[in-house]
Amino acid sequence: MIVSDLFTLPAFVAYLALGVFYFVAFVVTYIWITPQREMALIREGNLSAAISLGGAAIGFVQPLASAIAHSVSLVDLALWGLVAWVVQLLTHLVLRLVVRDLRGRIEADVRSVALFVAIVAACVGTLNAAAMTY
Repeated sequence: MIVSDLFTLPAFVAYLALGVFYFVAFVVTYIWITPQREMALIREGNLSAAISLGGAAIGFVQPLASAIAHSVSLVDLALWGLVAWVVQLLTHLVLRLVVRDLRGRIEADVRSVALFVAIVAACVGTLNAAAMTY
């Protein structure tokens, strides 16, 4: 029985590798499009930068995990992963419009703003993941 289960190992590795690649690429892209320098702020101990980046990461990983669980091929996963990516980046852009001086507030370590941004990103990610199941 264990030997027969190992036949799925290549698919597991492929889906996991694509998922990890998408995750890293998303985080790099997110850091690149945001006006604040999250990694420098995090190194300096800015909790707001970590909270907002973490929320965006969670908001992306939720639909990515749904795509991994429900996709029928790696191409299918790649396409739905891109959908998750775009939705999460659009969420950030909308938050930048809604939250006045988001960059300044994150840089000033205003945790209430960072928590709000993280929660919205996670909620949108949850809705995105649920929508992908249909």
